Amino acid sequence: MSISWKSILIFFFFFFFQFCKSSSELEFPCDSSLHRSYPFCNTSLSITARAQSILSLLTLQEKIQQLSNNASSIPRLGIPSYQWWSEGLHGIATNGPGVSFDGPITSATTFPQVLVTAASFNRTLWFLIGSAIAVEARAMFNVGQCGLTIWAPNINIFRDPRWGRGQETPGEDPMVASAYSIEFVRGLQGGNWKTERVLPDGFGEKGKMEEDDGMDSLMISACCKHFTAYDLEKWKNFSRYTFDAVVTEQDLGDTYQPPFRSCIQQGKASCLMCSYNAVNGVPACANPHLLQQARNDWGLKGYITSDCDAVATVFEYQKYTDTREDAIADVLKAGKVKEDELDSVLLNLFSVQIRLGLFDGNPREGKFGDLGAQDVCTAQHRTLALEAARQGIVLLKNQNRFLPLDKNAISSLALIGSLANNASKLLGGYAGVPCSQMSLVEGFQEYVETIFFASGCLDVPCASDNGFDEAILISKQADFVIVVAGLDSSQETEDLDRVSLLLPGKQMDLVSSVASVSKKPIILVLVGGGPLDISFAKKDSRVASILWIGYPGEAGGKALAEVIFGDYNPGGRLPVTWYPESLTNVPMNDMHMRADPSRGYPGRTYRFYTGDSVYGFGQGLSYTSFKYGLLSAPKKLSLSGKIGAKCSRRMMAQVVDGVSVSYMEVEDVESCDMLRFHVKLSVSNIGEFDGSHVVMLFSEFPEVLKGTPQRQLIGFDRLHVKRQQSAQSSILVDPCNHLSMADEYGKRVIPLGDHIISLGDLQHTISIQVL
Repeated sequence: MSISWKSILIFFFFFFFQFCKSSSELEFPCDSSLHRSYPFCNTSLSITARAQSILSLLTLQEKIQQLSNNASSIPRLGIPSYQWWSEGLHGIATNGPGVSFDGPITSATTFPQVLVTAASFNRTLWFLIGSAIAVEARAMFNVGQCGLTIWAPNINIFRDPRWGRGQETPGEDPMVASAYSIEFVRGLQGGNWKTERVLPDGFGEKGKMEEDDGMDSLMISACCKHFTAYDLEKWKNFSRYTFDAVVTEQDLGDTYQPPFRSCIQQGKASCLMCSYNAVNGVPACANPHLLQQARNDWGLKGYITSDCDAVATVFEYQKYTDTREDAIADVLKAGKVKEDELDSVLLNLFSVQIRLGLFDGNPREGKFGDLGAQDVCTAQHRTLALEAARQGIVLLKNQNRFLPLDKNAISSLALIGSLANNASKLLGGYAGVPCSQMSLVEGFQEYVETIFFASGCLDVPCASDNGFDEAILISKQADFVIVVAGLDSSQETEDLDRVSLLLPGKQMDLVSSVASVSKKPIILVLVGGGPLDISFAKKDSRVASILWIGYPGEAGGKALAEVIFGDYNPGGRLPVTWYPESLTNVPMNDMHMRADPSRGYPGRTYRFYTGDSVYGFGQGLSYTSFKYGLLSAPKKLSLSGKIGAKCSRRMMAQVVDGVSVSYMEVEDVESCDMLRFHVKLSVSNIGEFDGSHVVMLFSEFPEVLKGTPQRQLIGFDRLHVKRQQSAQSSILVDPCNHLSMADEYGKRVIPLGDHIISLGDLQHTISIQVL
């Protein structure tokens, strides 16, 4: 039967406003005895067989009506409508029509924005947050207030510090973004969910439960987004809807693609969202090479969705096709293998719904059926949100050990800045309705009896200094002064990039004015997701301490107060480089990661950036001091591969500075798993405070290829170490992954020769050779 693309168009571009029904109106497939006899209700059959059974019973018109995010009901089969679009980036969010807080559940736990959580460098924490969001999503689904298909996580690389959505990502490093995607997706999609809700002591790296290897059953469906090379919203005359990201195969291979590959291969995500932008001239959602790579090479077991109206942009903005019908045809064909386009799409969609238990009768009678309002905003989840905020706070400056403050020796505190007394500004983008909110001012009220507050600036844009006088007055009176500065959604958000890395408006003047009159040096607290050039404060001795709290979520006020008064020792590390304002001279639309001195291009991220930085990737201080010891690591690794024409072609010999060196393609290496090794190390706390410490293991490659990274993170761990004690860690290194890079064709290769691994000031050489 021929397909009318005009008919599909009507439903594909329909924008949807239907919210979830109340619990009394909920309907579920296979719930009625009238429809239970259909094969798709038979739980003894395979998921594929059940999905194919549904397809065999649908008319063409019914199939077409399943292509939108608000899939139409099929009354004759007892299949109700389903809203695919729900958001849960760092807690159940209000952005999508699949979520409503108008019902018995009026709020949900709002965790820190992703960049803050990433700053903890704690895999267990990431996993537990995903698991907690899954519990709350299922609970809200059971009362008709949320869908089961959550469009998270955002794992794009935070390439340019001006990007308005960098706050939503795990940062600039592909290894960290990959690790985050794996843990968050595993937590969100379920597993031993009842066990996972038990939090390990100290929230450290130890104690994480094993994931369910079956992966057929889903608690929640996770969606890796936005595929791919998406990191520009609106900058100058460039817009995400029309932007063509020109990306080299090398940069795709070792920067932009690895998080998505990991999200699908190791995380087992059941959804992939294609992005608005084009990649090398082809819209991402109509790019067969990219989308088929996800299915064929990475083994995506699930569905592909476009970003909101991204299919429309193929025709309306990018002018890639002559007609709307052609745009839809290109998109449907791009993500397919060899099956009939429409049925292939629907098979993936229905398979995910079946894995979610939507065709097993009433889900409220299943294994997640007891979840309800009592499982949302629990004390456990709110404690987890607080712990995430604590672990994500980064101490950037602390001259003369100014912090922590002695809570028994302070009678008054001045808090300056419009962000200090506005709890909603601490949530960040894609937030929901928090369980409870606490402003920074309220957080400090638990520690200090007398608190003075002045906004100084009317708002974050700070166009006027009219409020400076009041701020200066109270700064003269108080024992200590904290200035809260930074960003909010007026500066960085979806569809809005920044043009400057400096503090907005007159905020810098406010900081300096207050610092010049306070009795003691001040504390500067920075809110926001984007890096800031605060060189002035870094150099100013009147600014004693600087802390970055990002968007710390509903518990940020309490977490910051605990850190400043020493009830929690900060251990967060920056997951993104902080650049000087001069970087704004570099075009944001230049997607190259590698530096190019011939055109004055400094490169991007710590792996390739050759310029000066304000603060570097991985920086972060503690109230105590740590010392490393390298206990064991191999000195030599031998690679083996098939000896033949293919192998000899791919062991490319080059001469660099008169020395013959070579590399081997990863796909030619035999038994990558057998090459894995552990780097064993010790961390000694030689200071006076207990504290958590993030161990970061880097490698430096032999310069075999053009575009070799300056250094690359290959492993990390977060340890809690008591004062004057030591702890040990063992970091697993996979040479085919961690000691490889992409060549100019995007192929992963392992350079032969000496690889230097570093841990702080310690260095160790590993020689990689071929047998």
